[in-house]
Amino acid sequence: MTQRRLRIAVLNRVFDPAGGGAERYSIALVEQLAQRHEMHVFAQQIRHHAPGVTYHLVSMPLRKPRWLNQLWYATATWWATRHGFDIVHSHENTWHGQVQTVHVLPVKHNLFHGRTGLRRLLAWAKVWSSPRLLTYLGLERLRFRPCKGRHVVVTSASLGDTLAITYPGTAATTSIITPGVVLPDAPSDDAKKRGARIQLGLPPEGRCLLLVGNDYRKKGLGTLLQVLRDLPADVVLAVVGNPGQIPVFERQAQAEGVAERVFFLGSLQDVTPAYRAADCLVHPTLEDTFAMVVLEAMAHGLPVVVSSAAYCGISSLLSHGADALLLDDPQDAAKLAGTLKQVLGDEALRQQLGRQARAFASSYQWPDIARQQDAVYFESLAEAQS
Repeated sequence: MTQRRLRIAVLNRVFDPAGGGAERYSIALVEQLAQRHEMHVFAQQIRHHAPGVTYHLVSMPLRKPRWLNQLWYATATWWATRHGFDIVHSHENTWHGQVQTVHVLPVKHNLFHGRTGLRRLLAWAKVWSSPRLLTYLGLERLRFRPCKGRHVVVTSASLGDTLAITYPGTAATTSIITPGVVLPDAPSDDAKKRGARIQLGLPPEGRCLLLVGNDYRKKGLGTLLQVLRDLPADVVLAVVGNPGQIPVFERQAQAEGVAERVFFLGSLQDVTPAYRAADCLVHPTLEDTFAMVVLEAMAHGLPVVVSSAAYCGISSLLSHGADALLLDDPQDAAKLAGTLKQVLGDEALRQQLGRQARAFASSYQWPDIARQQDAVYFESLAEAQS
């Protein structure tokens, strides 16, 4: 049965592939869905162009404070999309939109989880004295209130569990739609690897570890820099992500005596050359609801060393020693060093992990992910019209 063409508004403040995993998730879905629906993107920063997509630049009278800009964006997009769309799909903390995709832990969870008695009272005092927290918490409560036809999408089962505990009313209308990938035709061979390294300004010889993420502290770069000094001298580290955090970690690299082996590449519009250049992705994250970069690296046939499911959503889908190497404690430098020495020193293990990684990623390709999103749209419409 052919489904009708919908007019869909997508809300994402930053529509730029260099923005991070959440932004790349939204962009990839829009590209896929534009093949069968009329897609409209409402964003304050736009660095993207795709056929069949209409872009609407939302004004930004004040960049800071961020909470005031968030309130402005929510209000401006509500006004712009209140008529004329079959579906409003928000990736942002807004009170409107039939479909709400959640990429991060709820503000309420971060404020109150595990706090009882006096600690909970102090947390509430902090909220009531902070316009920023009041705004974020208020928007979130409105975002997750039960509404006819409203559906919530989370990127991992662990995030869904947290959301259900924090806002029980969302449990019945929550779907899990993970990020996806575009599977390269084949993993990089030696020639492609060397070419990618030259393109990025990396040493063409030796072994290269890769870390990708915008919040270097949360992604475990501090621990990885400690570990690098204990690895063989031909091992270098390429870091992709927010250039604003580079100076702090450059100083740590200097203090650890590894500055000449660390290459900060900044934000990349296309991370593909970095995946091609690397021998292993290292993701000792302290908190990730999914970790799209891990899936992307696996699609390129890279072995990955990643934090366990207690820290990283994708790891609940992985098997230690089969398609990845999982870290029980990403801050355990000795264990991380041992794991990296194991994977860098064993060619057979790297080949096995790379093959299994690619096989795993093949089950999460964007056309299939987009069909799951499509089903949510039509389910939302049917409920709203019933």
